Amino acid sequence: MRHAERHRTQRIGWLRAAVLGANDGIVSTASLVVGVAAASLSQGNILLTGIAGLVAGAMSMAAGEYVSVYSQADTENADLARERAELEADPAAERRELTAIYVTRGLAPDLAQQVAEQLSMHDALGAHARDELGISETHTARPVQAAVASAASFAIGAVLPLAVTALAPAQNLIAWVSGMSIVFLAVLGGVSARAGGASVPMGAWRVTFWGALAMAVTAGVGALFGAVV
Repeated sequence: MRHAERHRTQRIGWLRAAVLGANDGIVSTASLVVGVAAASLSQGNILLTGIAGLVAGAMSMAAGEYVSVYSQADTENADLARERAELEADPAAERRELTAIYVTRGLAPDLAQQVAEQLSMHDALGAHARDELGISETHTARPVQAAVASAASFAIGAVLPLAVTALAPAQNLIAWVSGMSIVFLAVLGGVSARAGGASVPMGAWRVTFWGALAMAVTAGVGALFGAVV
């Protein structure tokens, strides 16, 4: 019996979209809040602007992820259709092609031919999809999963700086939102690195640095075009 194994690559489909969405939710919402706060808007208007940014951002993330990942799915399906037609037209040539692939990977020619024949008898299209095109079940494009993961994680990420905006004192709003958002980004970077099997400190630092830079630039633009901070 095969022993059950769980690999981190199985998380790629939703983890990438979730990290992107949460990071964008924190950074874009915090940057928006800091930017308009630097332009001296009232706290109520700042909060309303942030909520509008949350809704617009979540919808944008969902639509963007769905469209982009669906384009990947379309490309994969087009390649599979072409491969299916080639298998029907000349299966012997496709077996030779598969044999050549296995030879380049280190198998002896006779063994490579046997493997190609056995896999072709079992699932010829699946063998070509995996070994010629690089399409596997783990990495297959899933547009709906990516869209839902991005929208939900964006909304969760955006809620965090909005909660700070609602609770922080008006006179120190920028400091509170900036500081707490950096903490949120560090936690996100660490958690995502942990889930992906990478270095937690490096993941936290990478996400925090770029998020802080984005907020600093936005605050500078807000101060440049606004009134007194």
